[in-house]
Amino acid sequence: MITLLIIAIIRTLLLKRKVSSYSLSSDKLKSKEYGDKLSKLIQYETISIRGKSQVEKFRGFHKVLEKEFSNVFKHLEKIEIDGNLIMKWKGKDSSLKPIILISHQDVVEATGEWKYPPFSGVIKEDIIHGRGTMDVKCGIFSFYQAVEELLLEGYQPKCDVYLGSSCTEEFGGDGAPKMVKYFKDHNIRFFMLSDEGGAIIEDPIPGVKGAFAAVGIYEKGIGDLKFTARGNGGHSSAPKKDTPISRLSSFIHEVETKNIFKAKLSKEVCVMLNNLAPYVDKFSLRLLFHNLWLFRPLIKYVMSKSGGQTSAILKTTICFTMQHGSEGYNVIPQEAWVTANLRYAPHQGKDESNKILIELANKYNIETTFISGNDYSKSLDLSGEAYKMTVDTINKIFPDVCVLPNVVTACTDARFFESVSDSCVRFSPIFFGKDQIKGIHGIDEQLYITALPGAVNYFKALIKLQESRNK
Repeated sequence: MITLLIIAIIRTLLLKRKVSSYSLSSDKLKSKEYGDKLSKLIQYETISIRGKSQVEKFRGFHKVLEKEFSNVFKHLEKIEIDGNLIMKWKGKDSSLKPIILISHQDVVEATGEWKYPPFSGVIKEDIIHGRGTMDVKCGIFSFYQAVEELLLEGYQPKCDVYLGSSCTEEFGGDGAPKMVKYFKDHNIRFFMLSDEGGAIIEDPIPGVKGAFAAVGIYEKGIGDLKFTARGNGGHSSAPKKDTPISRLSSFIHEVETKNIFKAKLSKEVCVMLNNLAPYVDKFSLRLLFHNLWLFRPLIKYVMSKSGGQTSAILKTTICFTMQHGSEGYNVIPQEAWVTANLRYAPHQGKDESNKILIELANKYNIETTFISGNDYSKSLDLSGEAYKMTVDTINKIFPDVCVLPNVVTACTDARFFESVSDSCVRFSPIFFGKDQIKGIHGIDEQLYITALPGAVNYFKALIKLQESRNK
Protein backbone atom coordinates (compact mmCIF):
# COMPACT_ATOMS: atom_id res chain seq x y z
CA MET A 1 0.00 0.00 0.00
CA ILE A 2 2.87 2.37 0.81
CA THR A 3 4.32 1.76 -2.67
CA LEU A 4 0.99 2.58 -4.31
CA LEU A 5 0.68 5.75 -2.23
CA ILE A 6 4.19 6.85 -3.27
CA ILE A 7 3.30 6.27 -6.93
CA ALA A 8 0.11 8.33 -6.51
CA ILE A 9 2.04 11.19 -4.87
CA ILE A 10 4.65 11.22 -7.64
CA ARG A 11 1.93 11.23 -10.33
CA THR A 12 0.27 14.18 -8.60
CA LEU A 13 3.52 16.13 -8.26
CA LEU A 14 4.13 15.67 -12.00
CA LEU A 15 0.62 16.84 -12.89
CA LYS A 16 0.76 20.19 -14.69
CA ARG A 17 -1.33 22.78 -12.88
CA LYS A 18 -3.98 24.70 -14.82
CA VAL A 19 -6.22 27.70 -14.28
CA SER A 20 -9.74 27.90 -15.70
CA SER A 21 -11.20 31.36 -16.18
CA TYR A 22 -14.02 33.17 -17.94
CA SER A 23 -14.21 36.77 -19.09
CA LEU A 24 -17.43 38.64 -19.68
CA SER A 25 -17.64 40.49 -22.99
CA SER A 26 -15.90 43.85 -23.20
CA ASP A 27 -18.19 44.88 -26.07
CA LYS A 28 -20.55 47.15 -24.14
CA LEU A 29 -22.53 48.26 -27.20
CA LYS A 30 -23.24 44.68 -28.33
CA SER A 31 -24.07 43.63 -24.77
CA LYS A 32 -26.50 46.55 -24.43
CA GLU A 33 -28.13 45.72 -27.78
CA TYR A 34 -28.57 42.09 -26.74
CA GLY A 35 -29.75 43.02 -23.26
CA ASP A 36 -32.44 45.32 -24.67
CA LYS A 37 -33.72 42.50 -26.88
CA LEU A 38 -33.77 39.99 -24.04
CA SER A 39 -35.55 42.57 -21.90
CA LYS A 40 -38.46 42.56 -24.37
CA LEU A 41 -38.77 38.81 -23.90
CA ILE A 42 -38.68 39.14 -20.11
CA GLN A 43 -41.36 41.84 -20.09
CA TYR A 44 -43.85 39.43 -21.66
CA GLU A 45 -45.08 37.25 -18.76
CA THR A 46 -45.09 33.53 -19.63
CA ILE A 47 -45.87 31.78 -16.34
CA SER A 48 -47.17 28.28 -17.07
CA ILE A 49 -49.83 26.70 -14.87
CA ARG A 50 -50.47 22.99 -14.62
CA GLY A 51 -53.93 22.04 -15.85
CA LYS A 52 -54.64 25.39 -17.48
CA SER A 53 -54.60 25.96 -21.24
CA GLN A 54 -52.69 29.14 -22.12
CA VAL A 55 -52.22 28.74 -25.85
CA GLU A 56 -53.17 32.33 -26.71
CA LYS A 57 -50.76 33.76 -24.16
CA PHE A 58 -47.85 31.90 -25.72
CA ARG A 59 -48.95 32.85 -29.21
CA GLY A 60 -48.66 36.41 -27.98
CA PHE A 61 -45.09 35.65 -26.94
CA HIS A 62 -44.42 34.36 -30.47
CA LYS A 63 -45.38 37.81 -31.75
CA VAL A 64 -42.73 39.34 -29.49
CA LEU A 65 -40.17 36.92 -30.92
CA GLU A 66 -41.25 37.78 -34.46
CA LYS A 67 -40.84 41.49 -33.80
CA GLU A 68 -37.37 41.08 -32.30
CA PHE A 69 -36.12 38.45 -34.79
CA SER A 70 -37.85 39.45 -38.00
CA ASN A 71 -35.40 37.70 -40.35
CA VAL A 72 -35.83 34.39 -38.53
CA PHE A 73 -39.59 34.54 -39.08
CA LYS A 74 -39.16 35.80 -42.64
CA HIS A 75 -36.82 33.05 -43.83
CA LEU A 76 -37.61 30.04 -41.60
CA GLU A 77 -40.71 27.86 -41.75
CA LYS A 78 -42.96 28.34 -38.72
CA ILE A 79 -44.69 25.34 -37.13
CA GLU A 80 -46.89 26.10 -34.13
CA ILE A 81 -48.46 23.35 -32.01
CA ASP A 82 -50.74 24.56 -29.20
CA GLY A 83 -48.36 27.33 -28.17
CA ASN A 84 -45.21 25.26 -28.71
CA LEU A 85 -43.05 26.72 -31.45
CA ILE A 86 -40.83 25.09 -34.07
CA MET A 87 -38.85 27.04 -36.67
CA LYS A 88 -37.21 25.15 -39.56
CA TRP A 89 -34.15 26.53 -41.34
CA LYS A 90 -33.63 24.56 -44.54
CA GLY A 91 -30.07 23.46 -45.19
CA LYS A 92 -28.14 22.75 -48.37
CA ASP A 93 -27.99 18.96 -47.90
CA SER A 94 -31.35 17.36 -47.12
CA SER A 95 -29.72 13.91 -46.80
CA LEU A 96 -27.75 15.05 -43.73
CA LYS A 97 -29.44 14.54 -40.37
CA PRO A 98 -30.61 17.88 -38.94
CA ILE A 99 -29.82 19.44 -35.58
CA ILE A 100 -32.25 21.08 -33.17
CA LEU A 101 -31.66 23.84 -30.61
CA ILE A 102 -34.34 23.92 -27.93
CA SER A 103 -35.27 25.98 -24.91
CA HIS A 104 -38.57 26.68 -23.19
CA GLN A 105 -40.79 29.74 -23.29
CA ASP A 106 -42.49 29.28 -19.92
CA VAL A 107 -41.27 30.43 -16.52
CA VAL A 108 -42.23 29.70 -12.92
CA GLU A 109 -44.27 32.06 -10.74
CA ALA A 110 -42.61 35.18 -9.38
CA THR A 111 -43.87 35.69 -5.83
CA GLY A 112 -42.14 37.50 -2.98
CA GLU A 113 -40.52 40.92 -2.71
CA TRP A 114 -38.21 41.63 -5.66
CA LYS A 115 -35.65 44.41 -5.94
CA TYR A 116 -37.14 45.18 -9.36
CA PRO A 117 -40.54 44.01 -10.66
CA PRO A 118 -40.08 40.44 -11.97
CA PHE A 119 -41.35 41.23 -15.46
CA SER A 120 -39.72 44.63 -15.87
CA GLY A 121 -36.56 43.45 -17.61
CA VAL A 122 -34.70 46.33 -15.93
CA ILE A 123 -31.01 46.65 -16.82
CA LYS A 124 -28.73 48.17 -14.17
CA GLU A 125 -24.92 48.08 -14.19
CA ASP A 126 -24.74 45.41 -16.91
CA ILE A 127 -27.23 43.17 -15.11
CA ILE A 128 -30.70 42.40 -16.45
CA HIS A 129 -33.31 41.57 -13.84
CA GLY A 130 -36.48 39.52 -14.14
CA ARG A 131 -38.10 36.13 -14.17
CA GLY A 132 -36.75 34.05 -17.05
CA THR A 133 -33.43 35.82 -17.47
CA MET A 134 -31.56 32.66 -16.45
CA ASP A 135 -34.32 30.06 -16.77
CA VAL A 136 -34.32 30.20 -19.64
CA LYS A 137 -35.26 32.97 -22.06
CA CYS A 138 -31.55 33.69 -22.37
CA GLY A 139 -31.40 30.41 -24.26
CA ILE A 140 -34.18 31.33 -26.67
CA PHE A 141 -32.62 34.75 -27.20
CA SER A 142 -29.14 33.34 -27.84
CA PHE A 143 -29.94 30.88 -30.61
CA TYR A 144 -32.58 33.10 -32.24
CA GLN A 145 -30.06 35.95 -32.32
CA ALA A 146 -27.40 33.61 -33.69
CA VAL A 147 -29.65 32.57 -36.58
CA GLU A 148 -30.74 36.19 -37.12
CA GLU A 149 -27.11 37.27 -37.58
CA LEU A 150 -26.20 34.31 -39.79
CA LEU A 151 -29.14 35.13 -42.04
CA LEU A 152 -27.94 38.73 -42.31
CA GLU A 153 -24.55 37.36 -43.37
CA GLY A 154 -26.26 35.40 -46.14
CA TYR A 155 -25.31 32.10 -44.55
CA GLN A 156 -27.17 28.85 -45.27
CA PRO A 157 -26.44 25.84 -43.09
CA LYS A 158 -25.26 22.54 -44.50
CA CYS A 159 -27.99 20.56 -42.68
CA ASP A 160 -31.50 21.57 -41.67
CA VAL A 161 -31.52 23.49 -38.39
CA TYR A 162 -34.58 23.53 -36.14
CA LEU A 163 -35.34 25.94 -33.30
CA GLY A 164 -37.77 24.49 -30.78
CA SER A 165 -39.43 25.91 -27.67
CA SER A 166 -42.11 24.33 -25.52
CA CYS A 167 -44.50 26.18 -23.22
CA THR A 168 -44.98 23.53 -20.50
CA GLU A 169 -41.46 22.60 -19.42
CA GLU A 170 -41.67 24.01 -15.91
CA PHE A 171 -44.29 21.45 -14.86
CA GLY A 172 -43.22 18.63 -17.17
CA GLY A 173 -46.26 19.06 -19.41
CA ASP A 174 -47.11 17.80 -22.86
CA GLY A 175 -45.48 20.60 -24.87
CA ALA A 176 -42.22 18.80 -25.69
CA PRO A 177 -44.00 15.47 -26.32
CA LYS A 178 -46.24 17.22 -28.86
CA MET A 179 -43.19 18.50 -30.70
CA VAL A 180 -41.63 15.05 -30.60
CA LYS A 181 -44.81 13.57 -32.06
CA TYR A 182 -44.60 16.05 -34.94
CA PHE A 183 -41.06 14.95 -35.72
CA LYS A 184 -41.99 11.28 -35.51
CA ASP A 185 -44.98 11.80 -37.78
CA HIS A 186 -42.67 13.44 -40.34
CA ASN A 187 -39.89 10.83 -39.95
CA ILE A 188 -37.40 13.44 -38.73
CA ARG A 189 -34.48 12.23 -36.64
CA PHE A 190 -31.76 14.54 -35.34
CA PHE A 191 -28.01 14.15 -35.35
CA MET A 192 -27.92 16.16 -32.13
CA LEU A 193 -30.06 18.23 -29.81
CA SER A 194 -28.89 21.15 -27.68
CA ASP A 195 -30.89 22.11 -24.59
CA GLU A 196 -30.38 23.59 -21.13
CA GLY A 197 -29.04 21.49 -18.26
CA GLY A 198 -25.45 22.66 -17.98
CA ALA A 199 -23.77 26.07 -18.13
CA ILE A 200 -20.53 27.92 -17.43
CA ILE A 201 -20.38 27.81 -13.65
CA GLU A 202 -18.11 29.19 -10.93
CA ASP A 203 -16.30 26.98 -8.40
CA PRO A 204 -18.21 23.76 -9.19
CA ILE A 205 -17.28 21.89 -6.01
CA PRO A 206 -15.58 22.87 -2.73
CA GLY A 207 -11.85 23.22 -3.23
CA VAL A 208 -12.03 23.95 -6.95
CA LYS A 209 -11.86 27.56 -8.09
CA GLY A 210 -12.53 28.98 -11.53
CA ALA A 211 -15.03 28.80 -14.37
CA PHE A 212 -16.05 25.46 -15.85
CA ALA A 213 -18.31 24.49 -18.73
CA ALA A 214 -20.52 21.81 -17.24
CA VAL A 215 -21.96 19.83 -20.16
CA GLY A 216 -24.96 17.75 -19.09
CA ILE A 217 -24.58 14.26 -20.51
CA TYR A 218 -27.63 12.66 -18.92
CA GLU A 219 -30.33 13.59 -16.45
CA LYS A 220 -31.60 11.63 -13.50
CA GLY A 221 -35.12 10.29 -13.50
CA ILE A 222 -37.90 11.84 -11.47
CA GLY A 223 -40.74 10.37 -9.43
CA ASP A 224 -43.46 11.58 -7.06
CA LEU A 225 -44.62 9.14 -4.38
CA LYS A 226 -47.31 9.38 -1.71
CA PHE A 227 -47.05 7.58 1.62
CA THR A 228 -50.31 7.08 3.53
CA ALA A 229 -50.72 5.87 7.12
CA ARG A 230 -54.15 5.00 8.54
CA GLY A 231 -55.56 4.44 12.01
CA ASN A 232 -58.74 4.68 14.09
CA GLY A 233 -58.36 8.34 14.95
CA GLY A 234 -59.58 9.66 18.27
CA HIS A 235 -59.30 12.54 20.72
CA SER A 236 -55.88 14.00 21.38
CA SER A 237 -56.55 14.06 25.15
CA ALA A 238 -56.08 10.31 25.20
CA PRO A 239 -53.24 9.77 22.72
CA LYS A 240 -52.46 6.33 21.42
CA LYS A 241 -49.17 4.93 20.28
CA ASP A 242 -48.39 4.28 16.62
CA THR A 243 -50.71 6.95 15.28
CA PRO A 244 -50.52 7.64 11.53
CA ILE A 245 -48.34 10.71 12.10
CA SER A 246 -45.93 8.97 14.45
CA ARG A 247 -45.50 6.08 12.02
CA LEU A 248 -44.87 8.48 9.17
CA SER A 249 -42.35 10.34 11.33
CA SER A 250 -40.47 7.14 12.12
CA PHE A 251 -40.46 6.20 8.44
CA ILE A 252 -39.15 9.62 7.38
CA HIS A 253 -36.49 9.55 10.08
CA GLU A 254 -35.19 6.18 8.90
CA VAL A 255 -35.14 7.31 5.26
CA GLU A 256 -33.18 10.45 6.08
CA THR A 257 -30.70 8.95 8.55
CA LYS A 258 -29.84 5.68 6.82
CA ASN A 259 -28.16 5.21 3.47
CA ILE A 260 -31.01 3.39 1.77
CA PHE A 261 -29.74 4.20 -1.74
CA LYS A 262 -26.38 3.08 -3.12
CA ALA A 263 -23.74 5.60 -4.13
CA LYS A 264 -21.71 4.95 -7.27
CA LEU A 265 -18.96 6.81 -9.09
CA SER A 266 -20.10 6.43 -12.69
CA LYS A 267 -17.60 6.58 -15.52
CA GLU A 268 -18.95 10.04 -16.41
CA VAL A 269 -18.36 11.34 -12.86
CA CYS A 270 -14.87 9.84 -12.93
CA VAL A 271 -14.11 11.76 -16.14
CA MET A 272 -15.39 14.92 -14.47
CA LEU A 273 -13.15 14.45 -11.41
CA ASN A 274 -10.13 13.59 -13.52
CA ASN A 275 -10.67 16.73 -15.65
CA LEU A 276 -10.91 18.80 -12.47
CA ALA A 277 -7.67 17.49 -10.95
CA PRO A 278 -5.23 19.99 -12.58
CA TYR A 279 -7.37 22.90 -11.34
CA VAL A 280 -7.52 21.88 -7.66
CA ASP A 281 -5.53 24.11 -5.28
CA LYS A 282 -5.34 21.75 -2.32
CA PHE A 283 -2.75 19.02 -2.86
CA SER A 284 -4.64 16.35 -0.90
CA LEU A 285 -7.76 16.82 -3.04
CA ARG A 286 -5.70 16.92 -6.22
CA LEU A 287 -4.08 13.67 -5.12
CA LEU A 288 -7.49 12.01 -4.79
CA PHE A 289 -8.94 13.25 -8.08
CA HIS A 290 -5.85 12.38 -10.13
CA ASN A 291 -5.59 8.88 -8.73
CA LEU A 292 -9.05 7.42 -8.88
CA TRP A 293 -7.51 4.00 -9.53
CA LEU A 294 -6.42 4.05 -5.87
CA PHE A 295 -8.78 6.38 -4.02
CA ARG A 296 -12.11 5.68 -5.73
CA PRO A 297 -13.78 4.06 -2.64
CA LEU A 298 -12.67 6.94 -0.40
CA ILE A 299 -13.91 9.60 -2.83
CA LYS A 300 -17.25 7.85 -3.19
CA TYR A 301 -17.66 7.74 0.59
CA VAL A 302 -16.74 11.40 1.13
CA MET A 303 -18.89 12.71 -1.73
CA SER A 304 -21.92 10.63 -0.73
CA LYS A 305 -21.73 12.11 2.78
CA SER A 306 -21.32 15.70 1.60
CA GLY A 307 -24.99 16.27 0.77
CA GLY A 308 -26.40 18.70 -1.75
CA GLN A 309 -25.30 18.60 -5.38
CA THR A 310 -22.08 16.74 -4.59
CA SER A 311 -23.98 13.78 -3.18
CA ALA A 312 -26.85 13.97 -5.66
CA ILE A 313 -24.67 13.10 -8.67
CA LEU A 314 -23.78 9.76 -7.05
CA LYS A 315 -27.12 8.27 -6.02
CA THR A 316 -30.89 8.35 -6.03
CA THR A 317 -32.17 11.13 -3.78
CA ILE A 318 -35.44 11.65 -1.95
CA CYS A 319 -36.98 14.82 -0.53
CA PHE A 320 -40.25 14.92 1.42
CA THR A 321 -42.32 17.80 0.12
CA MET A 322 -45.99 17.81 1.23
CA GLN A 323 -47.94 16.51 4.24
CA HIS A 324 -51.42 16.36 5.71
CA GLY A 325 -53.03 15.07 8.89
CA SER A 326 -56.23 15.99 10.68
CA GLU A 327 -58.15 19.23 10.31
CA GLY A 328 -58.23 19.94 14.05
CA TYR A 329 -55.58 20.62 16.68
CA ASN A 330 -57.17 18.13 19.07
CA VAL A 331 -57.95 15.35 16.60
CA ILE A 332 -55.85 12.27 16.00
CA PRO A 333 -56.11 11.72 12.25
CA GLN A 334 -57.62 8.58 10.85
CA GLU A 335 -55.37 9.15 7.86
CA ALA A 336 -52.17 11.10 7.34
CA TRP A 337 -49.92 11.32 4.33
CA VAL A 338 -46.70 12.78 3.02
CA THR A 339 -45.36 13.03 -0.49
CA ALA A 340 -41.79 12.74 -1.68
CA ASN A 341 -39.92 13.70 -4.80
CA LEU A 342 -37.23 11.30 -6.01
CA ARG A 343 -34.43 11.72 -8.54
CA TYR A 344 -33.39 8.29 -9.82
CA ALA A 345 -29.74 7.45 -10.52
CA PRO A 346 -28.93 5.19 -13.50
CA HIS A 347 -27.41 2.43 -11.37
CA GLN A 348 -30.53 2.27 -9.18
CA GLY A 349 -33.44 3.36 -11.32
CA LYS A 350 -37.13 3.92 -10.79
CA ASP A 351 -38.25 0.33 -10.15
CA GLU A 352 -35.44 -0.59 -7.77
CA SER A 353 -35.55 2.68 -5.83
CA ASN A 354 -39.33 2.55 -5.46
CA LYS A 355 -39.14 -1.07 -4.30
CA ILE A 356 -36.72 -0.10 -1.52
CA LEU A 357 -39.13 2.57 -0.29
CA ILE A 358 -42.19 0.35 -0.56
CA GLU A 359 -40.55 -2.35 1.56
CA LEU A 360 -39.43 0.18 4.15
CA ALA A 361 -42.88 1.78 4.28
CA ASN A 362 -44.49 -1.64 4.77
CA LYS A 363 -42.38 -2.01 7.92
CA TYR A 364 -44.37 0.90 9.41
CA ASN A 365 -47.72 -0.23 7.97
CA ILE A 366 -47.65 2.62 5.46
CA GLU A 367 -49.16 2.39 1.97
CA THR A 368 -47.11 3.65 -0.99
CA THR A 369 -48.64 5.15 -4.13
CA PHE A 370 -46.61 6.01 -7.22
CA ILE A 371 -48.12 9.26 -8.55
CA SER A 372 -46.01 9.98 -11.62
CA GLY A 373 -42.50 10.00 -12.97
CA ASN A 374 -40.02 8.59 -15.44
CA ASP A 375 -36.65 6.90 -15.36
CA TYR A 376 -33.21 8.36 -16.04
CA SER A 377 -32.18 9.33 -19.56
CA LYS A 378 -29.55 7.60 -21.63
CA SER A 379 -26.05 9.04 -21.48
CA LEU A 380 -24.41 11.10 -24.18
CA ASP A 381 -21.49 9.23 -25.73
CA LEU A 382 -18.33 10.98 -24.53
CA SER A 383 -16.42 9.60 -27.51
CA GLY A 384 -19.18 10.52 -29.96
CA GLU A 385 -19.17 13.24 -32.60
CA ALA A 386 -21.86 15.40 -30.94
CA TYR A 387 -19.96 15.64 -27.65
CA LYS A 388 -16.72 16.36 -29.51
CA MET A 389 -18.42 19.15 -31.48
CA THR A 390 -19.73 20.63 -28.25
CA VAL A 391 -16.29 20.57 -26.63
CA ASP A 392 -14.64 22.00 -29.77
CA THR A 393 -17.17 24.85 -29.86
CA ILE A 394 -16.66 25.65 -26.19
CA ASN A 395 -12.90 25.63 -26.64
CA LYS A 396 -13.19 28.00 -29.60
CA ILE A 397 -15.54 30.53 -28.01
CA PHE A 398 -14.43 30.17 -24.36
CA PRO A 399 -10.75 29.09 -24.70
CA ASP A 400 -9.87 29.53 -21.02
CA VAL A 401 -12.80 27.50 -19.68
CA CYS A 402 -12.33 23.84 -18.72
CA VAL A 403 -15.01 21.43 -20.00
CA LEU A 404 -16.57 18.95 -17.60
CA PRO A 405 -19.13 16.21 -18.27
CA ASN A 406 -21.92 16.78 -15.79
CA VAL A 407 -24.89 14.89 -14.31
CA VAL A 408 -28.12 16.88 -14.57
CA THR A 409 -30.06 16.38 -11.34
CA ALA A 410 -33.06 18.47 -12.47
CA CYS A 411 -35.33 17.76 -15.46
CA THR A 412 -35.30 19.26 -18.95
CA ASP A 413 -37.33 18.88 -22.14
CA ALA A 414 -34.39 17.00 -23.66
CA ARG A 415 -35.53 13.77 -22.05
CA PHE A 416 -38.56 13.66 -24.32
CA PHE A 417 -36.43 13.92 -27.46
CA GLU A 418 -34.32 10.81 -26.98
CA SER A 419 -36.61 8.86 -29.30
CA VAL A 420 -35.87 11.30 -32.16
CA SER A 421 -32.28 12.34 -31.44
CA ASP A 422 -29.04 10.37 -31.59
CA SER A 423 -27.34 12.66 -29.07
CA CYS A 424 -28.87 15.01 -26.48
CA VAL A 425 -26.46 17.68 -25.24
CA ARG A 426 -27.54 19.64 -22.18
CA PHE A 427 -25.51 22.83 -22.17
CA SER A 428 -26.42 26.51 -22.13
CA PRO A 429 -23.43 28.74 -23.05
CA ILE A 430 -24.31 31.28 -20.35
CA PHE A 431 -22.19 32.25 -17.34
CA PHE A 432 -23.92 31.32 -14.07
CA GLY A 433 -22.26 33.28 -11.28
CA LYS A 434 -23.04 32.48 -7.64
CA ASP A 435 -25.52 35.36 -7.37
CA GLN A 436 -27.25 34.25 -10.55
CA ILE A 437 -27.67 30.63 -9.47
CA LYS A 438 -29.48 31.74 -6.30
CA GLY A 439 -32.12 33.52 -8.39
CA ILE A 440 -33.19 30.52 -10.49
CA HIS A 441 -36.78 29.76 -9.41
CA GLY A 442 -36.16 32.23 -6.59
CA ILE A 443 -36.33 35.96 -5.92
CA ASP A 444 -34.35 38.53 -7.94
CA GLU A 445 -33.42 36.33 -10.90
CA GLN A 446 -30.74 38.13 -12.90
CA LEU A 447 -28.13 37.78 -15.64
CA TYR A 448 -25.04 39.62 -16.83
CA ILE A 449 -25.86 41.09 -20.24
CA THR A 450 -22.12 40.88 -20.94
CA ALA A 451 -22.54 37.09 -20.96
CA LEU A 452 -24.86 37.26 -23.99
CA PRO A 453 -22.32 37.92 -26.80
CA GLY A 454 -20.43 34.74 -25.95
CA ALA A 455 -23.65 32.71 -25.96
CA VAL A 456 -24.67 34.05 -29.38
CA ASN A 457 -21.21 33.36 -30.77
CA TYR A 458 -21.37 29.82 -29.39
CA PHE A 459 -24.53 28.96 -31.32
CA LYS A 460 -23.21 30.57 -34.50
CA ALA A 461 -20.05 28.49 -34.23
CA LEU A 462 -21.98 25.29 -33.42
CA ILE A 463 -24.20 25.73 -36.49
CA LYS A 464 -21.20 26.45 -38.75
CA LEU A 465 -19.35 23.43 -37.38
CA GLN A 466 -21.93 21.19 -39.04
CA GLU A 467 -20.09 21.95 -42.30
CA SER A 468 -17.43 19.46 -41.23
CA ARG A 469 -19.88 16.61 -40.77
CA ASN A 470 -19.96 13.60 -43.06
CA LYS A 471 -23.14 11.78 -44.01
